[in-house]
Amino acid sequence: MDFYEKLENKLDLHRRSGTYKNLRYITSSISGKTSVENYGEVVLLCSNNYLGLANKPQLIEAGINALKKYGAGGASVRFICGTFDIHRILEEKIAAFLHTEAALTYTSCWNANTAVIPAILEPGDFIISDELNHASIIDGCRLAGKDVKKMIYRHADLISLEEKLRETRGSGTILIITDGVFSMEGDIAPLPGIIELAKKYGAIVMVDDSHSTGVLGETGRGTAEYYGMLGEVDIITGTFGKALGGAGGGFVAGKKQVIEMCLQRSRPHLFSNSLPPVLAAVALAAIEYLDSNPEIVKSLRDKVNYFRNNLKKEGIFPLEGDSAIIPLMFGDTVKAIKAAEEMLEKGVYAIGFGYPVVPEGEARIRIQVSDMLSYGDIDFAVRVIKEVCLKNGYIKNINGS
Repeated sequence: MDFYEKLENKLDLHRRSGTYKNLRYITSSISGKTSVENYGEVVLLCSNNYLGLANKPQLIEAGINALKKYGAGGASVRFICGTFDIHRILEEKIAAFLHTEAALTYTSCWNANTAVIPAILEPGDFIISDELNHASIIDGCRLAGKDVKKMIYRHADLISLEEKLRETRGSGTILIITDGVFSMEGDIAPLPGIIELAKKYGAIVMVDDSHSTGVLGETGRGTAEYYGMLGEVDIITGTFGKALGGAGGGFVAGKKQVIEMCLQRSRPHLFSNSLPPVLAAVALAAIEYLDSNPEIVKSLRDKVNYFRNNLKKEGIFPLEGDSAIIPLMFGDTVKAIKAAEEMLEKGVYAIGFGYPVVPEGEARIRIQVSDMLSYGDIDFAVRVIKEVCLKNGYIKNINGS
């Protein structure tokens, strides 16, 4: 059997098991209602467009103007000729927005996470990472090398974290890493306890705020603002590809020394083209819009609460959380994927997730609420979810029913 036959057999296994992933093609801009090829206009519940900025006229205009001024892309890495003045403006804006000393942009938060971790650690240092951290954090930890010791603590468990911290006494730098909002669970890291333990054991804290920036806190400044701890996190990574318009790009924010080390040593910075100036301009416009219109964060929060409360009224109990992510648990991967397909047929677009994206036996449909959804859209979505999931016995409520 040759290489391609082996691949085809593996793909057939996915098809027969009901876990094969099919791409859906969007034929309009991302909004509360979006056109999907072969399905028409549907209520969109699987986008990271939390604040509804993806098609905001101010962001589009900023992108058009930047495209005319700077062209299609940087065509170089930063330290050669890929650094534009728009990068500096954006990085200064991010740092000010998040109450950090400095910031550095990358083409994605995946790149940011795989950049900063290896750049600041050396042999003999320790990483202590939440067991449900994003795959990009896991890859960043691996890239730190075998001589940087890695430990995993139970998800959001401060007792488990302290147990790991005790084992690191007398070692080099200790880096605690957590997501701010966990993308598949929708829950929020216990940041006050993490920072307290970090101070006790002389560790530093890194938070990936990709699903938090623009969503948590009174003004959308993320997990630290949610807990009233702005300026207390050592390193924050995040993305412009979600609540901040969705165009793309990521960043590292923190102390000047951290950012300078990323400039000098991080491989995605040294060997990959800079964030295209047009995307930098869109991201800058998004932060400026959010800064001027913080009420959209409350509007999003109100819709999230409305969605959750109406699901519960219909007997559907998702995982609890304070973010814009509402996971509906199914347990079985095939059931979750099949339910999502039936929902799409009825005009509601969400995605079923199973192993290896989530652990075996914890398949789910992840609902992501956008401020672009009307309350009528939410009412319609709840009706469809009830009809498809509850009626057919697909869903596994948190109360065990």
